[in-house]
Amino acid sequence: MQTSLSSSSSSDTKPEMKEHCDHRADCLKMIQLILDGEATEQQLAGVKANLESCKPCIEMYHLEQEVKELLTKRIEKRCCPEQLVATIKSRILTFS
Repeated sequence: MQTSLSSSSSSDTKPEMKEHCDHRADCLKMIQLILDGEATEQQLAGVKANLESCKPCIEMYHLEQEVKELLTKRIEKRCCPEQLVATIKSRILTFS
């Protein structure tokens, strides 16, 4: 599931945009959770609020979204040969 975040505000005044993010690693983790559809409503609300005022995070969100879309389009889904499945299962059983 892909979630789209828009940074629209109900009021006419927008918060001043930050040019630097002091917590990029944490923001990236939250953005990835959102794009993977694994974020809670609370996490989603927090990132959405941050995206309304943090230019680097907005750019990171759009970049991550684009990369995810490109990867999704490029991945070719193939069935795994039954012989390979049987071999893997037998090797797992020998280790148990």
